[in-house]
Amino acid sequence: MTTTDAVITRITQAVTDFRADATDTTRAVLLDLWTEIGVAGDPLHRCTLAHYLADAYDDPAEALVWNVRALDAADALTDARVHDHHAGLRVAGFYPSLHLNLADDFRRLGAFPAATRHLTAATTHLHTLPDDDYGTMIRRALTEVTAAVTANDTTPRPTP
Repeated sequence: MTTTDAVITRITQAVTDFRADATDTTRAVLLDLWTEIGVAGDPLHRCTLAHYLADAYDDPAEALVWNVRALDAADALTDARVHDHHAGLRVAGFYPSLHLNLADDFRRLGAFPAATRHLTAATTHLHTLPDDDYGTMIRRALTEVTAAVTANDTTPRPTP
C-alpha cells in the first residue's frame, strides 16, 4: 500500500518538470523545496530530494554534495517511516543506489580509492535489491562503474 505524501508528490512533480526542461528555473524549484524541507526535516523527504538534486548537476563535485546529503538522510531514516510511505520499501534497499552514485561521483572526480570504497559498500547491499528492472539497472550500473574505476576512466556515464 502506498500513502499519499504531499511533499513527495511535490518533489516528484518538480523532478518531472526538471527532466522536461532542465533549466536553472526548474532547478530553483527543487532547491526551494530543499529550503522548505530543511536540513533537519523528514529524512525520507531529504533523501528523496537530495537523490534527485544530485542528478540535476553535471558537475560531479556538485552532484557529490547532494549524494552525500541523500546518504546522510538515509542513515537517519527508519523502516517505519519508509513503510508509512510505501509498505514494500525498506531503507536497506536505498543503499546500493546511494553508494553507487557516490562511487560514480568520486570516479568522475578522479578519486578512485574513494570510488572503490563506495562500490564495495554498494556491493555489500546488493542482496537488498529486488529481482526486477530496477535491481537489474543498479547491478548493471555497478558493473559499468566498477569497470570505469578499474580503467581510471573519469568520463561521464549516460543517464539511464
